Amino acid sequence: MKPKQNLVEKIAQRFAVGLADNHTVQSGDYLSISPAHVMTHDNTGAVIPKFQSIGATKIANNRQVVNTLDHNVQDRSEANVAKYKKIEAFAKSMGHDFYPAGRGIGHQIMCEEGYAFPGTMVVASDSHSNMYGGLGVLGTPIVRTDAAALWATSRTWWQVPPVAKVTLTGKLQAGVTGKDVIVTLCGHLNNDEVLNHAIEFCGDGVAELSVDERLTIANMTTEWGALVGLFPIDDTTLNWIENRIDFVAKRGLAGVPSDADAVDGVHPRLNKARLEKLKADNLQADSDAFYAKELTLDLSTVTPHASGPDHVKVMTPIAEMKDIKIQKAYLVSCVNSRVMDLAQAAEVVDGKKVADTVEFYIAAASSEVQAESETRGDWQKLVDAGAKVLAPGCGMCIGLGVGLLEDNEVGISATNRNFKGRMGSKSAQAYLASPAVVAASALAGHIAMPFEIDVAEVKASLKINKKDTSAASVAIVENSRENITGNCVFCHLDNLNTDGIYPGKYTYIDDFTAEQQAEVVMENYDADFSKNVSKGDILVGGYNFGSGSSREQAATALMHRGIRLVIAGSFSETYKRNAINNGFLAIECPALVEDLKSAHGTEKLTVYTDTEIQIDFAQASLSFNNKNYSLQAVGAAAQELIIIGGLENWVKQAIG
Repeated sequence: MKPKQNLVEKIAQRFAVGLADNHTVQSGDYLSISPAHVMTHDNTGAVIPKFQSIGATKIANNRQVVNTLDHNVQDRSEANVAKYKKIEAFAKSMGHDFYPAGRGIGHQIMCEEGYAFPGTMVVASDSHSNMYGGLGVLGTPIVRTDAAALWATSRTWWQVPPVAKVTLTGKLQAGVTGKDVIVTLCGHLNNDEVLNHAIEFCGDGVAELSVDERLTIANMTTEWGALVGLFPIDDTTLNWIENRIDFVAKRGLAGVPSDADAVDGVHPRLNKARLEKLKADNLQADSDAFYAKELTLDLSTVTPHASGPDHVKVMTPIAEMKDIKIQKAYLVSCVNSRVMDLAQAAEVVDGKKVADTVEFYIAAASSEVQAESETRGDWQKLVDAGAKVLAPGCGMCIGLGVGLLEDNEVGISATNRNFKGRMGSKSAQAYLASPAVVAASALAGHIAMPFEIDVAEVKASLKINKKDTSAASVAIVENSRENITGNCVFCHLDNLNTDGIYPGKYTYIDDFTAEQQAEVVMENYDADFSKNVSKGDILVGGYNFGSGSSREQAATALMHRGIRLVIAGSFSETYKRNAINNGFLAIECPALVEDLKSAHGTEKLTVYTDTEIQIDFAQASLSFNNKNYSLQAVGAAAQELIIIGGLENWVKQAIG
């Protein structure tokens, strides 16, 4: 009997390559995948040399590849202008789609231009690729090495994660938004309930959410710890696509780089024929599909809260935060700068002025969003209130451009991340909230509610289903090392994010050498780390090691410093992917982490134990301090990538 499938498994099945006959994709499967599209943004500048270094000379499928420029668009320096020109020239020479600085944030473009089409699998070298799930797309992040592999071969690998079902019931109260929903999920269910899971949203509450709200929620499932945030393909989805088809038909193909693929002036991706096929397909999860976890949230109990500071897993009712003064407010980013977000903020500030003590920055998610906002009159209301306008792009969300948080400042932002040091100074504090709350706070000079509402007790629940733990044994691949030893260096912090391991300000310096990476590794966590560790040490971290941004330097910088491998209680799956793709091993051993926490506590950021860890991969075991620990077996696929030195070498072999 054919196994039942949830929606994640069904879409993955369609984009898997080389499956054995009659194989039904299930969670845990390692797949070779060929997604519908792969997007890279400013980090295209770093993918190009990877692509070239593996000997590739052409894009395997130039209709699969999309480049956008969106992160550092405020930087008009000679170096950045040259970088942007290089990316554009590369795209033109290879014949794939390219969108210049000013067109908008890559994720928004992927939705507006039909690359993120319901029922498809779309990846991007950015951790907020989850956003595409708001349109019923299996959107998930990859890393730069994956992007180069996709360019060269149209394929990479993906392990289907465990899938959690989140049932939304009821209806949001007036003024409450999708941002409030995801802030509540992150802040209320904040014990890694969905870490490294794919999420499928369902329930009668889904129909009450607009596509804009779904995109916001799906986007920040990343911060909740998930790899996918997938909404069903329903009438709301279909109506949005239909409206978008009508819009682009009136707009025409101006600015659409793939207009050569259009037939009789019809958009190559957003057209009636494709919509009718989608309707007939009726793709949905089987009613009795397996879910590793089942969570529920009553939308009627959601009220405005703010996340932070420094992380998203603590939330506070806005009404209790009026004593927190702010110096900056931000309505920017891929999560909350769409038309209705700007409209909500404009309604709050209409006829009023931003406080003299506050700088309020706005940037639309795309040029089309800004144009529509201007037509509606919302943009002018924000400008008249004193908002400072920036070009469509990411900018300050990742600590680039003007308006960053300075020493000891406090900001409130409609962005998706507030990690320490991400938006400016490490001594600053950033809170996350809805566009309406951000606007009200900009007016008040402190965190403020835009309307009155009674704070309700959040109604949510969690159920864990029994997993099938049976699995075939995995043999040690020929030429794989059976044993590794090294001194234990312990960094206790749970949720140590990639900003802590490798600061964001270095991310887009494409000519940063391996030696320079090694010098700044862990700089935002422990400034003395790089000076004190020794080549051959084994780093042991806490839980959810490498959370946050998808930058691969957070793995390579440790490798360049001579760290032999990383052990943690658990990893961000994106971090683990970056590590393995670069031939750097990341393995989990929660029992060892618990023992080290018990022995050393949390007083010191880094503990140099001077005690050796011995790992036996053949026996899937580890010994430390005269105690043995069991490990999850390192699978054959991972072993092969470690042996060959990472995914780039695999691609070299694949293209001969």
